[in-house]
Amino acid sequence: MSEMITPELVDLDLSADSKESAARALAERMVERGRVTDLDGFLADVAAREAQMPTGLEGGIGIPHCRSPHVTTPTLAFGRSPSGIDFGAPDGPADLIFLIAAPAGADDAHLSILSTLARRLMQPAFTAALRAAATPSEAAALIAGEPMATATAGAGAEAGAGSQAAARGLSPTPPLPELGHRPSPRSSNAGGAEKTASPAFEALGSGAEPRVGGPGAEPTVSGRGGVGESPAGQPFRVVAVTSCPTGIAHTYMAAEALQQAATEAGIDLRVETQGSAGFTRLAPEDIASADAVVFAHDVPVRDRARFAGKPTVDTGVKAGINRPAELLAEARDKAARGEVADHTPTPVERAGEEADGYGAKLRTWLMSGVSYMVPFVAAGGLLIALAFAIGGYEINTAPSVAEHFVWTESASWAALLFQTGGLAFGFLVPVLAGYIAYGMADRPGLVPGFVGGAVALTINAGFLGGLIAGLLAGGTVLAVQRLRIPTALRGIMPVVVLPLIGSAVTAFLMFLVVGKPVASLQQALTDWLSGLSGANAVILGVILGLMMCFDLGGPLNKVAYAFAIGGLATPNEGSLKVMAAVMAAGMVPPLAMALATTLRGRLFSKTERENGKAAWFLGASFISEGAIPFAAADPLRVIPASMAGGAVTGALSMAFECTLRAPHGGIFVIPLIGNPLLYLIAIAAGTATTAGLVVLLKGLRKQAEPAAPAGTEPSDRTKVTAAA
Repeated sequence: MSEMITPELVDLDLSADSKESAARALAERMVERGRVTDLDGFLADVAAREAQMPTGLEGGIGIPHCRSPHVTTPTLAFGRSPSGIDFGAPDGPADLIFLIAAPAGADDAHLSILSTLARRLMQPAFTAALRAAATPSEAAALIAGEPMATATAGAGAEAGAGSQAAARGLSPTPPLPELGHRPSPRSSNAGGAEKTASPAFEALGSGAEPRVGGPGAEPTVSGRGGVGESPAGQPFRVVAVTSCPTGIAHTYMAAEALQQAATEAGIDLRVETQGSAGFTRLAPEDIASADAVVFAHDVPVRDRARFAGKPTVDTGVKAGINRPAELLAEARDKAARGEVADHTPTPVERAGEEADGYGAKLRTWLMSGVSYMVPFVAAGGLLIALAFAIGGYEINTAPSVAEHFVWTESASWAALLFQTGGLAFGFLVPVLAGYIAYGMADRPGLVPGFVGGAVALTINAGFLGGLIAGLLAGGTVLAVQRLRIPTALRGIMPVVVLPLIGSAVTAFLMFLVVGKPVASLQQALTDWLSGLSGANAVILGVILGLMMCFDLGGPLNKVAYAFAIGGLATPNEGSLKVMAAVMAAGMVPPLAMALATTLRGRLFSKTERENGKAAWFLGASFISEGAIPFAAADPLRVIPASMAGGAVTGALSMAFECTLRAPHGGIFVIPLIGNPLLYLIAIAAGTATTAGLVVLLKGLRKQAEPAAPAGTEPSDRTKVTAAA
């Protein structure tokens, strides 16, 4: 660990006033030590990770971290802020800031050490000693777990009894164990390849945690009584899974917090940490004997089916860190009520903390359905588009290829493509409804959702009908899950009872209650799109262009895209114009960034110039995400400029009455576009608009910045301020 942090990487008087400037100050130390090769590129990766979830923790800790190709070796920098810096923690600013930099291909050993640090941050003794450290050497040795840290921890904690540590209510603490070693059965690293843990917990290298039965309990004690007991006199047993997007810090902090809470409550707990360095599976017998399950995660739980039929608490990893006792209490309550399924959104498309509003949850549920529908759209739409290119638009009247197919005729091959694509398109509405229900109620919602989507097709309720059917199916399953279920029925609930009741109720509602009004609304929308012309079409093009370029593949982008592909299910002149405008606008941001880096490369870092080369192809292929690295590094300049260009392109595409039958493909489906030359002009105009605005805004920023030494790269100018 000593090679990961040195005194030169410690700042005990960090003067930064924001998390961005704090990250920059600590990262500059990494650059000076040769640990980071591109300051701006690395900070962009840190900002992108921070955007996923704030890295502030209760107790005055900020732990920004990321994997980055700009990191040469695993590195840790530490800063202590006298005034505190807001990292989004619920209890206020952080005075202890750790910047963790992991290479893109960091090895398991280093990640295991970093995970041990993350767990120690949950120990008051460790943080108190850091607040009392008098010199950078003491702090570095304490973090590294070197021998001198032992004396420093003991002496420093006593000396600092009236300082910051005392201000937080922390008392002097005993010496700390060496970082990277296993001080007690409750510590672990993330262990390497996946395997099944044996009941006898391995001493080192395991990602599945030992059981915790209460204060002073042995790791495998299972007969302890007390407040954690189940009705049969055995301790209440819980298995948990923790994970975060990078799998470096929060994964292990949540595990430590849950274990400490379990110790205090006398609960028998085992945790599986699904971190970056791999994970060791919970033993099947531990899962089978568990009374409840806790998922504290922000990425999908791997092999979630192992936990089917158990009362489950499903929340974000930050909740596991900040309120572990509440989660364990909730698990106990659900077990007492006999709830056996997840009552929060599925881990694939979670809606976040339970405190999130229904608007945020609804958006996430809908995006879950859209994300699973898009592959069907891409495959079916491109097959249909190719069929039209080969056999002409009359190919839709060709007889079934099962009855008539001539190997040497292009018309037969075109008919095969068209009919195959049509079958793929036939799954759009059921898949949309099925995975909206899955996003709400997990696997038990799939069958009712698919059934509801099929009913929507049957009654011609179309895309809107699929949306409503998915919500009805998921809501029905959630409602049934809240009922008190006899113990004998719990095992068959997910595979028999919930699909049966959910399908019956959803079909009833779609056939007899909401189906016909929705079908009428769908027809009205189709007629409106068919009649779009003039100013109305241009305004719609502007709106769609703004949505496509606002979040570059995020929720608003997906809503606009879903609106367009929904129209392709019942194609007409208006819906084909919408599809053309949406694809054209989505191509603008990456193409514009590529053009801007080509014309004025000095305004961009070396990494951004390299990304600009790839953005040519990404933009031409209609992959809006190609502009995300630029937006993450400078959002207040790149995003507004992208939206302006997208609005111009969307408006021109509509004004030129361009049409598109393919849902994807970029310039590679130009032969399938109505008015292709004008379509390219619309894309070029939007690209030029965005590129010009980005160059102008970045140029103004450069004029306001202090001059850098001649011959330096933008990424080497370590004193340049962060993007405003």
